Amino acid sequence: MPNVRRPIAALTAALAMTVTGGAVMNPASAGSLEIEKKATATGYGGAVSTVDPEASAAAIEVLREGGNAADAAVAAAATLGVTEPYSAGIGGGGYFVFYDAETGDVSTIDGRETAPAAMPNDAFIDPVTKEPYPFTPELVTSGVSVGVPGTPATWERALERWGTLDLGEALEPAIDVASRGFLVDETFRQQTLENKVRFEAFTSTSSLFLPGGDAPAVGSVFRNPDIAETYGLLANEGTDGFYSGPLAEEIVAAVQNPPKTATTTLPIPAGHMTTADLAAYAALDQDPTHVEYRGLDVYGMAPSSSGGTTVGEALNILETFGPSEMRKPNRSDPGALHPYLEASALAFADRGKYVGDPAFVDVPTEELTDPVFGKERACLIDPLKAATKPVPAGDVSSYDGACPASPAALADEKDTENISTTNLTVADKWGNVVEYTLTIEQTGGSGIVVPGRGFILNNELTDFSTVYSETDPNRIQPGKRPRSSMSPTIILKDGEPFLALGSPGGSTIITTVLQTILNRVDLGMNISEAIAAPRASQRNTAKISAEQEFIDAYAAVLEPLGHVFTKAGDSFTSLPEIGAATAIEFRPDGRMVAAAEPVRRGGGSAMVVKERR
Repeated sequence: MPNVRRPIAALTAALAMTVTGGAVMNPASAGSLEIEKKATATGYGGAVSTVDPEASAAAIEVLREGGNAADAAVAAAATLGVTEPYSAGIGGGGYFVFYDAETGDVSTIDGRETAPAAMPNDAFIDPVTKEPYPFTPELVTSGVSVGVPGTPATWERALERWGTLDLGEALEPAIDVASRGFLVDETFRQQTLENKVRFEAFTSTSSLFLPGGDAPAVGSVFRNPDIAETYGLLANEGTDGFYSGPLAEEIVAAVQNPPKTATTTLPIPAGHMTTADLAAYAALDQDPTHVEYRGLDVYGMAPSSSGGTTVGEALNILETFGPSEMRKPNRSDPGALHPYLEASALAFADRGKYVGDPAFVDVPTEELTDPVFGKERACLIDPLKAATKPVPAGDVSSYDGACPASPAALADEKDTENISTTNLTVADKWGNVVEYTLTIEQTGGSGIVVPGRGFILNNELTDFSTVYSETDPNRIQPGKRPRSSMSPTIILKDGEPFLALGSPGGSTIITTVLQTILNRVDLGMNISEAIAAPRASQRNTAKISAEQEFIDAYAAVLEPLGHVFTKAGDSFTSLPEIGAATAIEFRPDGRMVAAAEPVRRGGGSAMVVKERR
């Protein structure tokens, strides 16, 4: 891989444009913009999988022009900030995992948002009623829900550590897409309509995403010259142009005094962010979590994310089950699904008790990912009966792998993490790999577009527990990063990349990644089949959230064991889906198999640089 950073390239003509506002062009203008969408692509020289063909095309363009996986990942992420603005963008944060082919090391960047320094412990309590704000739409649609964004700092740090492009060059494809526009699909229109009441609450948001009072039509071309101009600012000034100066002041103004419309009935509590909070933000270099599973080395994201510890612990639990127990399920045999659901519940119990921001909480990461601890937790799985949920957390201070007596159960943990977020997977011809999950939290984030800047601010602070408790590792504290479930994962086999994968989906991210690994490694599916298979998500709750196809196929054999199912879906969207994974598998013959969702979220986009050598 070349290590010499390229000089700053001239920005595209789009940067020189005078851009003043969003625009939607009619379908007659859209024909030349359509990009073929494929869920699986196999080939050589580099690969990418995202939820969006424009983002995948941006990454492939960078790879073909000699950029590496880090360069291409930033280009794809920036493009998703244009085409998937309700799931990702510079108003949010995320976690970046990188495999360095030259050193064989896996490293990560924690780009999670932080709570403002003035954030009070009772920030989510209505001062009038003295009760917590209703989660939706009141709390999520607010300035108080906005954390200090980490995405711009993540991009810059990733390029500094591993890239060959500067930030301006990596932003060029996204600037082009924002300027010329992209085709509106059914998912974009539906997500806009589902957020219509929230978007109508803000003058800046409604003018950009509800032109004429309605969501953009399917097949029309949506342009966002405001975000093109904002990206141009970052290209010229770096992240200093975001974390200080006029843009920082405008972000703070939108948080402290949200641009409400005169007609909204939503309370829209104001936030506490200051320009000092933005100036103090830093993306953190961090070691990954690591467990071994079936001879594979599985690397994930350490706290402040709970993804690496929870996926890792569940895998350690499942490692204790042999091939006869991890058999392929069918309509008369639950096979591996019963251990999978039980292991997930046990790992989620420990997630709830122990995991938070390690800068504020003593998180026992080493213990949670210890195979001996996993072996002891596996003792609680009855092969013929599901445990009563919620199951209790384990004791990380005392374990030896032997089966202990069962302690009393804990109360259910309320799950308020939303289904949104986006994920991308990139590999280059040198063998470098990126798994990157980024988000603005809820579909539509806080609903607040920074006026004239073209991006939505996150509502990530709602990932904190609503009610403050000294014993809760995820309690609100100033400067703290809320616990996340994002689980970007890279798996090595004999020291070489075998599989990289991740997903959006709030707390179901963990189970989506875990189930996809189970499908691929234990059940013999290829990676495309592993992603497409129906999903169920057990997060230590009395009822298991599951897609209808899963319920139809397996409920009859799992319910007699005591598993109880409810159809997937939440109060934010009408989609009865769990996750929207992306992955790349690396074949022994040098081929890369990029795989995306064939159906969920309208289907993803997988591409390779070359289909043949």
